[in-house]
Amino acid sequence: MLQAMRPDLQTSQQLANGGPIFIVGNGRSGHGDTDKFIEVTTAVLETSGRPFEFMMVEPKQLGATARTAVKRARAEGATVVAAGGDGTINTVANEVLGSGVNFGVLPQGTFNYFGREHGIPETSEAAAAVLLDGVLKSVQVGRVNGRVFLVNASLGLYPQLLEDRETYKERFGRSRMVAMISALYTLLRRHRQLTLNFESDNVGTSTRTLALFVGNNRLQLDRIGIEEAQSGALASGALVATVLRPISTVGMLGVILRGAIGQLGAAENVQSFVFTSLEVVPRRRRRIKVGTDGEVAWMRTPLTFDVPSERLSLLVPATDQGSAK
Repeated sequence: MLQAMRPDLQTSQQLANGGPIFIVGNGRSGHGDTDKFIEVTTAVLETSGRPFEFMMVEPKQLGATARTAVKRARAEGATVVAAGGDGTINTVANEVLGSGVNFGVLPQGTFNYFGREHGIPETSEAAAAVLLDGVLKSVQVGRVNGRVFLVNASLGLYPQLLEDRETYKERFGRSRMVAMISALYTLLRRHRQLTLNFESDNVGTSTRTLALFVGNNRLQLDRIGIEEAQSGALASGALVATVLRPISTVGMLGVILRGAIGQLGAAENVQSFVFTSLEVVPRRRRRIKVGTDGEVAWMRTPLTFDVPSERLSLLVPATDQGSAK
């Protein structure tokens, strides 16, 4: 349940419920029905009499547009809202974090883990209503080499899964079924193993793995079956790492089945642990592909995962009781 608002948030809450609203959106998120989304959202926001502005752009323009929105929001006391899937929300959040600007979300993606985790409705009309009467919630983010992630960060097999998923979506459309079929295809192919050196709390170890997955979203971790004692650590400023050790194709089928029924954490070749800071050094690699909230980019090694002190001031429903189911 949400805690009572601190005195230093009083002004921020007033701005969140009365100031302008700048909506930075990815016109290609979800099923691409941008006109319908704008129409529905406009109908809700107009009832408030508050000024609002849509900034719907192509994916490559999102970062620059978000920076412009944050700069204007600081000057005008506005809330910056991300409209799109988890990748779009990630891009906007990277610009909002540490700016002092309030943050809102209009989920338009395939899975919408971030919005669902914080009780934000997936329908445009209901989510827009939260921008008018929601309350501010302080939300933890994760970080890898300075790049923020809200849901997860990964390397190895998972970034490949993300790239394959985008290819499938371009061909067959954006839906959860397409995403799941694409994931099955990716997981059953042969994959190169990684040798990773870990150092956390001055303790070092080395392992061979197909994938490293770092979670910052309790809903997603609970869905795949990571122990509640570990996923619950997110509430105390920690992150959860999951390592998939090398495995045969038959063994991979077992892992997929366990993940589908929410028991991945019990799989023999899956290991999870909690940390607050983690350095990862892939052997013989100066750069490596890293996925953050569904987007893939090259990063220089070593990789440093941590939890920054800055948090997002997120607008959530006043009746939010925690994670959506």
